[in-house]
Amino acid sequence: MNALGRHILVEFYDCSPELMNDVMHIENSMVAAAETAGATVINSTFHHFSPYGVSGVVVIQESHLAIHTWPEYGYAAVDLFTCGDSVDPWVSYTYLKEAFQSGHGSSMELRRGQLSLLKRNDFNLETLRDATAKTIEADGSITRDVWFTERDENIALSLKHTGNQLYKKDSEYQRVEIYETLAYGNMLTLDGMVMCTQKDEYVYHEMITHVPMFSNRSAKRALVIGGGDGGTVRELLRHEQLEEVTLVEIDELVIEACKLHLPETAVAFDNPRLNLLVADGIKYIKECADEHYDLIIVDSADPVGPGEGLFTAEFYKGVYRCLTKDGVMITQSESPRFNSAVFVEIYDTYKKIFGQEKVHCYLAAIPTYPTGTWSFSYSAKGNANPLHFDKEAAAAFSQKEGLKYYNEAVHTAAFALPNFVKELLNTKPENVTDEYSAEPTN
Repeated sequence: MNALGRHILVEFYDCSPELMNDVMHIENSMVAAAETAGATVINSTFHHFSPYGVSGVVVIQESHLAIHTWPEYGYAAVDLFTCGDSVDPWVSYTYLKEAFQSGHGSSMELRRGQLSLLKRNDFNLETLRDATAKTIEADGSITRDVWFTERDENIALSLKHTGNQLYKKDSEYQRVEIYETLAYGNMLTLDGMVMCTQKDEYVYHEMITHVPMFSNRSAKRALVIGGGDGGTVRELLRHEQLEEVTLVEIDELVIEACKLHLPETAVAFDNPRLNLLVADGIKYIKECADEHYDLIIVDSADPVGPGEGLFTAEFYKGVYRCLTKDGVMITQSESPRFNSAVFVEIYDTYKKIFGQEKVHCYLAAIPTYPTGTWSFSYSAKGNANPLHFDKEAAAAFSQKEGLKYYNEAVHTAAFALPNFVKELLNTKPENVTDEYSAEPTN
């Protein structure tokens, strides 16, 4: 060669959009493309972005292979850079074109470090070597650095995972996936949004259930809309006072995935007091008898996709009708910091239906949810008040059941709201600004 390296700038067109959004396929293909060309792979680092797009690099002893994809255009931009003449980057090009199911590709090769323009410096290599150093390839392994990223306009959450996806299926409603993350264990995502993880799910599920149960000790019949992971009904069924718990989940794949890979949350699906229905929660509420449930928990995803209809005034009016005269509705009510406009709008809706003084907000810390601060709403049809509860009973229950987050002190403290949250709750939806929101309000 008359140069130190060969650099091919590649554009792949008409690729499979599905494959261009599959971080595992891309990482495996890039590693295989390097190895097929005879390169020695050192490590790989790949990120999947929400809702779509993958970036990554495979570091090889002879330089690197890098990529960024735009699934919505079926397009990938790829760099293939090899040093010396032992590796042919065109072998990698051919491999990737087939792996990505590309209709066609364009490329340009550059010779990097032309020897005619360089002057060699002589030095003693032995003085630069660490005799005890062990290369990563010495034991035949590489370092894999594969990341899932849930990204919104201004913020993102990235979690490193093993690169081996445990579950991935598309239902008629959404894509259901489970990743094996290194920090939080198995993680359920719906359409690329984090729903729960093994290591922090207990925060959400304990707070959405035990707060209403200890402020309404006469409740006998409960309904959960959504919550196909099983965590909410698991916590409800700890309470022997409940004679029946009905779970209405629209997507049976969520239940299937969690039974397989989140057994901690799906542990109660065979409980004889559970009535499990794979059905549309909106339709179920429309057909529900008046004053049938003492407690209704809306355990919904964010207001997109199949969860969008669970964030309407019509739906909440139906929930109100289905509650007994002393019944309570609990919802996950988004993050006041993440999207202030949605937070304010849904509380304004609750207050118009249940009454200004009957709606209460409480908070919990959930590290894998946007901003880490998450809210729940407590809306009473009668005179139930979340701060009027049996503290001794709550303390004994927390100890007996081995709860990891909820206790009598946390119950009370959750309703101590920061000033900015109080301000938001007293703001009309049309007056919300970006002052507190991590996302644009308009």
